[in-house]
Amino acid sequence: MAGHFELIDAVGGDCQVRLVDAEGTELALSMPFHDKDSAAKGIYSLREIAASGLVEDHTASAN
Repeated sequence: MAGHFELIDAVGGDCQVRLVDAEGTELALSMPFHDKDSAAKGIYSLREIAASGLVEDHTASAN
């Protein structure tokens, strides 16, 4: 499945990062960043975490 990151305008002149899948469905929306450089750093961090991060279940039905 191919997807991509999008930089989009946020309230107050900030920008956000949106992660979408191949069909264009939004999978994640970031916090607001003050500028595009900060958003790019957020994307880099997300890629690093996604490559090696563990999944933690914090739902009410977790055993």
